[in-house]
Amino acid sequence: MSALIFLSTLFLAYANGANDNFKGVATLYGSKTSSYQKALMWTTLTTALGSIMALYLAGQLAIIFKGKGLVPEEIIQMQNFPISVGTGAALTVMLATFFNLPVSTTHALIGALAGAGWIASEMGINWAQLSEEFFLPLIGGPLISIALAFIIYPVFKKLRELFKIEQETCFCLGKKVIATVPRHGTTKEEFINNFSELSVLPEAIIKSQVYCRSSYSGQIVGISARKILDVLHYLSSGLVCFARGLNDTPKIVALLLIRSRLDLNLPVLLVGAFMIIGGLVHSKGIAETMGEKVTEMNPGQAFTANLITGLMVFGASRMGLPVSTTHVSCGSIFGIGAVNKKINIRILMQILVAWITTLPLGFIVGLTLMSILS
Repeated sequence: MSALIFLSTLFLAYANGANDNFKGVATLYGSKTSSYQKALMWTTLTTALGSIMALYLAGQLAIIFKGKGLVPEEIIQMQNFPISVGTGAALTVMLATFFNLPVSTTHALIGALAGAGWIASEMGINWAQLSEEFFLPLIGGPLISIALAFIIYPVFKKLRELFKIEQETCFCLGKKVIATVPRHGTTKEEFINNFSELSVLPEAIIKSQVYCRSSYSGQIVGISARKILDVLHYLSSGLVCFARGLNDTPKIVALLLIRSRLDLNLPVLLVGAFMIIGGLVHSKGIAETMGEKVTEMNPGQAFTANLITGLMVFGASRMGLPVSTTHVSCGSIFGIGAVNKKINIRILMQILVAWITTLPLGFIVGLTLMSILS
């Protein structure tokens, strides 16, 4: 049973990485600031750092996600409880990953905790604590991030206009910048038809390698505005990934600590490692959904979304609040899309349905597994 607890926890860590690891750098990929491979390496590095720092900065979350106070102590100490919770949450997250939908591991974990605890206890679960410690932060996170996007992005836009930084479209062939035109100037198709260097290339190469990238012209204190923004974009993406590792690692580690006297260092390192492996194997589908399908973003908009997400999740981790990185990140991206009136309603509805069903599905799977193991 101890081995099963161990394996179910690592399975959940793997599922978390598969669905969550790329979310922090989805805007880097979607805005063409970075290639998929570079973005994947950046999220791997910064998530690993966040997981390690969870030892020092987010220990309170490990206490909360043991289920203490949510279900009776004698239920928590049952060996089949952490197995049911870990496996139930992992199956829920992997199902969403299969359909390339970003969902909240936190929601799946809370649902599995509640489901397993409810079926095993004659007294049921503490609904008041479930609402106060779990539901309120999870509901408030995306709403606050959407509101902040509506406030902060217009401020950044005014600052750009103040510094006379103009938007432009960069036409690139692979890694080579061919030319730049004003934001509202030539379209990609018109440019390709009129540019002599492209006219001699096979159509297959043009379709696969020529792309547009929104950028900025001008300088700030003598430095290219585009280079400054790219650096800030990378840093803000790294902050999101670091904060996600900081926030999610102790939630998963809590399952290993329920009946174990293990030193905290080893569980954190193992959970962090399996989160990274899951992200390396399964990130592509989530990258396309969040980076390309939800809304079109230029680098400035993408930087704003990441900054909001990173600061909110980092702050919540320090305060021991179980917010969902997925919901906060998607909320900020939704906010940017709403401000610019460029949001894919069909994809948005699919994600919202996935959000709504994650917690009850986790509840049902956790409940079912607890019944079977009992």
